[in-house]
Amino acid sequence: MSETPTLHPFNDAFAWRPSPVAGRLSAEQRERFDRDGFLLYPGAFSSSQIAEVIRTIDPFEKKVEDFLKTREGGRLFIARAGEITFSTHLVAQSRLLRDMSAAPAILDLCHDLIGPDVRLYWDQAVYKKPGNPQEFPFHQDNGYTYVEPQQYLTCWVALTDTDESNGCPWVLPGWHRRGTLQHEATDLGWRCVASSPEAVAVPARAGDIVVFSSLTPHRTGPNQTDRVRKSYILQYAPDGARVRTEADRGRAGLQDDPGRQYPVLRGGEPVPVPA
Repeated sequence: MSETPTLHPFNDAFAWRPSPVAGRLSAEQRERFDRDGFLLYPGAFSSSQIAEVIRTIDPFEKKVEDFLKTREGGRLFIARAGEITFSTHLVAQSRLLRDMSAAPAILDLCHDLIGPDVRLYWDQAVYKKPGNPQEFPFHQDNGYTYVEPQQYLTCWVALTDTDESNGCPWVLPGWHRRGTLQHEATDLGWRCVASSPEAVAVPARAGDIVVFSSLTPHRTGPNQTDRVRKSYILQYAPDGARVRTEADRGRAGLQDDPGRQYPVLRGGEPVPVPA
């Protein structure tokens, strides 16, 4: 694949929108995000909070792992038994995780980096298993499912300490300003660029959030340790965001499923999560 990426065919008039609202993050944090497309938000959750989140997610992840073992080759799309699992839409199954999705640190990030009216768009736990030699290739979140507006926010919550040895995120600073890139399918998932000397590793401690734009190319490396690397990903989009596909013919799907895409901010103020 060419190391000079091309734009997604839907991406014909993109302009990066700087952080729209100030007041909850520092000026340095907002400037870094606008410039680089990512930032590390340390200490968002305490060790006791993270332990409770892991206790909540582990049983859901076990069901996913057990299901994958029943599939031919132990895999389904990009999930592979014994290597990497994706447990999706957990907020629809757990009050604790719904509350986490509207935690103060999360709302501060949403307020300053998205705007005053924000919905949860997607949530999933990603467990990378011990001894997994595979990387997860460089991609943009908006390359998997094309959302308009293209700019939304990914909060990659580290549930375990993570660094280059067990699959921490690597990002390409500044690439978010191009908008959505063309992706190609690989055996390990969609890819927008094979490699780049510009890549920066973002190690994180349990409870930290690696925050990046839906347009920031990122990858995770192999887990070469003897422990599971655990993360929980929460994504947020402006209220009114829609998914666009080749088949929609202008009728893109509004992202407002009340069970899992509920508002978290309205007019800049917190919205109670569903009971």
